[in-house]
Amino acid sequence: MLTTNELLRQEWTKFRRPGRLIAMAVAALVVVALGLLPAFGNHTSCDGPCPAEPTGPDGSLVNDQFYFLHRDLGENGSITVRMTSMTGTITYPPPDHDRIVPGLVPWAKAGIIIKDGIRQGSSYAALMLTGSHGVRMQYDYRHDIAGSAGGVSTESPRWLRLTRSGGTITGYESADGERWAKVGTARPSGLPRTVQVGLFAASPGDLTLRSVGLGGATEEVRFTQAGGAFDNVVVKNAPSSEGWSRDAVGEMNQTDWEKYHKASGAVEESGKITVTGTGDIGPGGTEGGGRPVERTLGGLVLGLLIVLVVAVRFVTSEYHREPARGAPVTRRLLVAKAVVVGAVTFVTGLLAVGIVVPVGTAVLMKNGTTVIGVSAPTGVRVVIGTAAVLAVAALLALALGALLRRAWLAILVAVLAIAVPYVVTSVPLLADGLSQWLLRVTPAAGFAAQQTLIEYPQVVAHYAPAVGYFPLPWWAGIVVLCAYSVILLGFALSRLPQSDGRAEQLAHRR
Repeated sequence: MLTTNELLRQEWTKFRRPGRLIAMAVAALVVVALGLLPAFGNHTSCDGPCPAEPTGPDGSLVNDQFYFLHRDLGENGSITVRMTSMTGTITYPPPDHDRIVPGLVPWAKAGIIIKDGIRQGSSYAALMLTGSHGVRMQYDYRHDIAGSAGGVSTESPRWLRLTRSGGTITGYESADGERWAKVGTARPSGLPRTVQVGLFAASPGDLTLRSVGLGGATEEVRFTQAGGAFDNVVVKNAPSSEGWSRDAVGEMNQTDWEKYHKASGAVEESGKITVTGTGDIGPGGTEGGGRPVERTLGGLVLGLLIVLVVAVRFVTSEYHREPARGAPVTRRLLVAKAVVVGAVTFVTGLLAVGIVVPVGTAVLMKNGTTVIGVSAPTGVRVVIGTAAVLAVAALLALALGALLRRAWLAILVAVLAIAVPYVVTSVPLLADGLSQWLLRVTPAAGFAAQQTLIEYPQVVAHYAPAVGYFPLPWWAGIVVLCAYSVILLGFALSRLPQSDGRAEQLAHRR
């Protein structure tokens, strides 16, 4: 009987035959080529220099567009306002551009804000009324604290207050201006001695979905505008007696609605201030504002198909060489094949993904395409996780080959179980619910390892697999894939003899 090392060496020798090594090399080249070629061909052009997408204090993409009525505030001070109404408008795109309806989108915002200047992406803390989510305190784009529910009206106004004490900002709300309830506390990143404080309004686009394919959906965004009416505005400890300044943070007043109907801005009349604006303040990249790094893995599916074929044929070939001499595959032999196939596939995937993700990202950025940045640990997780998913998928295919013993049947089952769910959910073909179900219960769930997009409750977006949002966390997806592979490998091993010296010696001579 061969020792474990001899058995592993034997299977590695068989795997090194030119056909299999060439196939694995082709799989790696396909992943790299189909990731880099589109990146080199993707160019962004503008009339003049392309404006840079705003980034927040942590360097990530953000949305920072609103109308701002503001003045200076020192290291210690506050702003208090009474808000008496909040209104909005939704306009339809062509061919229904003449349809204009009153209303607020759920995350329309109007309220008070303390911000490090008027530069897009600077630190801030804001207290606001929203279209459907009541009072909220938000800061530095990613953080959201819920206050009381409900809206605002002349009969039922809302009082809002932000206080600054050094680097700490605290938000309060009140129904009568006498009894105050704390909403939350924030420490925005790196606030200077003098900041800007004032009233603001913003309204993100109204997201609608248009049906395509077999129940899939694509996004359409309608222009919206929101405004808040304020009175009893009191700013304490302002460093100067200068009046209010008016600025649009980000691009504004460029649409036909703003040009010819109602411009975004601030109006003071009879002690009341009305601020109207569009846009949003929050995390970026959720509404097509950038390309996630995993989009450089366009060739992964073809590479996966090659890996599945190689893994299946690596074991089924044993059954067709000596059909009359008993079962040529034992438990020890199958384990050795699994170790070889898994290791080779992992290294192949690691090399391919480790090249295409950083290089493709760098090329896209050089060509002017906005890429949603990720932290170094997340980038490493995408590379190693995707390589691990390919390796575990190869083990699943190997187990199917050992169970079914017919290459064409095992390849078909592997493709239908792993590749097909991944492909049909990556495009807007199926209904979102069905796509999410497939990525929960099939081995394709493992591809959640490559996801870098984050779902934010305070941002309305199309959180669907076709856009890049997997229904499971990356680790849970890998667990699902590993469970399938372990179960099938265990079942295959249980059907094989523990040891067959004759078969191993025959395999050794071959």
